[in-house]
Amino acid sequence: MPTISIILPAKNEAEGLRRTLPALRARFPDAELLVVDDGSTDDTAAVAAGAGARVLSSPYSMGNGAAIKRGARAASGEVLVFMDADGQHAAEHVPALLARLDDGYDMVVGARSREGQANLQRGLANAFYNRLASWMTGHHIADLTSGFRAVRADKFKEFLHLLPNGFSYPTTCTMAFFRSAYPVAYVPIPVAKRVGNGSHIRPFKDGIRFLLIIFKIASLYSPLKLFAPTAAAFFLAGMGWYAWTFHESARFTNMSMLLISAAVIVFLIGLVSEQITNLTYRRDG
Repeated sequence: MPTISIILPAKNEAEGLRRTLPALRARFPDAELLVVDDGSTDDTAAVAAGAGARVLSSPYSMGNGAAIKRGARAASGEVLVFMDADGQHAAEHVPALLARLDDGYDMVVGARSREGQANLQRGLANAFYNRLASWMTGHHIADLTSGFRAVRADKFKEFLHLLPNGFSYPTTCTMAFFRSAYPVAYVPIPVAKRVGNGSHIRPFKDGIRFLLIIFKIASLYSPLKLFAPTAAAFFLAGMGWYAWTFHESARFTNMSMLLISAAVIVFLIGLVSEQITNLTYRRDG
């Protein structure tokens, strides 16, 4: 039986920890409980320590992804279980994830249903991410952004340098596992209403962030799947404009040249990005 470390990143989640930690200790008495206090201003650290968890405190907030990385580095278990500290994830669902690991998977993700999404906007955003990532990888991805997952520690630690400090660590982690041919499974789980403060994530509040996540998904897996269609669109637009101007005035215009040149440039950038991606996931030995 592999040793287990359960890691909970927490920022002002004292109320959620009061519910979650006793349940985890009762069900997994031998597991290592790690609470990464991400610069909380409430009594998160005191509640976690009082429940018998090992607490890693940060003097200021570094982000959810940074807390995950700190917890993974400090964990001693052969299997890492990541859970939210806000009461949404229950200890009773952890065994289902661990059971799938025993089936030969390297990462098992707790997939939320539509009813488990915080709101309609979050649900629509996550549905789009899931479809995009499924197309990129060629595998069905039921929940790209779920923070409830069990992974083999040695595999997960290979990608710590890729993980961002912000909230998109699940996206990066999932795409990295698929890119490296590590098997990933999904287990449907119910999600409870969060305890305490509202969610820190606002998927549609910042359009630039939304676009960055899309490009991150593409660049993490296969950049050409994004750049090649974009280049084709520019090329077809250039040829279409040339056909129209040739029909109207028998001319090849600067706009046609600009669009066709853009197609070539975008395609070449895609090729370079693909090579960089291959180098990123290359492992010696």
